[in-house]
Amino acid sequence: MPLILVSGYPSSGKTYRSNQLVDFFSSKIRNATEPHICRLSVTHINDQTLGLNREVYREVRSEKDARAAEYSAVKRDLGRDTIVVADGLNYIKGFRYQLYCEAKAVHTPSCVVHIGTPIDKCKDINAELLSNPKQDGGYPNDIFENLIYRYEEPNGMTRWDSPLFTVPYDDATPPCEDIWNALIGTEGELKKVKPNLATVMKPAAESDYLYELDKTTQEVLSAVIDWQKDHTGELGGQVVFGDKVVELPASPVTLPQLQRIRRQFISMNRQHNLAKPRIYGSFIEYLNTSLD
Repeated sequence: MPLILVSGYPSSGKTYRSNQLVDFFSSKIRNATEPHICRLSVTHINDQTLGLNREVYREVRSEKDARAAEYSAVKRDLGRDTIVVADGLNYIKGFRYQLYCEAKAVHTPSCVVHIGTPIDKCKDINAELLSNPKQDGGYPNDIFENLIYRYEEPNGMTRWDSPLFTVPYDDATPPCEDIWNALIGTEGELKKVKPNLATVMKPAAESDYLYELDKTTQEVLSAVIDWQKDHTGELGGQVVFGDKVVELPASPVTLPQLQRIRRQFISMNRQHNLAKPRIYGSFIEYLNTSLD
């Protein structure tokens, strides 16, 4: 069932807004008469439910583990009869894209709810939380500033961030009815999502599929590394693969970075059955999203 991905600055009120969404959806389900609505349930995933504290965002490895825990929980709970509210920082575009792909893979809609609390207000809220030991949710100041700096705001023009609902700080509630209609529908029938070729899970028909997946992604990486060696000192650039282009950022991309992205892509697609041109296109798109 639908995935609601909540995103916002630290101490912006994500959990408060998520609880409002959970209460609204639970009430709609309790008061419904349609059998396909009555059988639904709502689950709320955040740092607290996963047993994570704010210190996990201090180090790269612990933060990566925290994202992996959220990803696993969302993947586990996404199903026919469960509405998942994923209330984490969700500030990385590539991570939101991964969760979008998981929702597509199980034929369910998704949306992003952006908590539009201004940075100055977030700072005030965070300071208040830190000053009261009875309250949970404050971030140490250095972690808070670092997360603000790294935040990648959702963009409704990209398919993985749409539909996008922004909740201004002064609004009493999120646009709950609009979110319900976008994900559940208003015509007495649950909305279904047609998966694209990159998210259809099925056994590989070609015996050498994994070989092609490994070989093709390695070819792309090798071409990117070779291009950077030939254009040392240049800021950014484009590596062309037919009608597909890898857009390189201004700072050089390291081999470990590329290998990590490649491993993630292979892990997500090892059970798919993509033709070789589709492997190129899908990997280049994923690479651009991860490097942007």
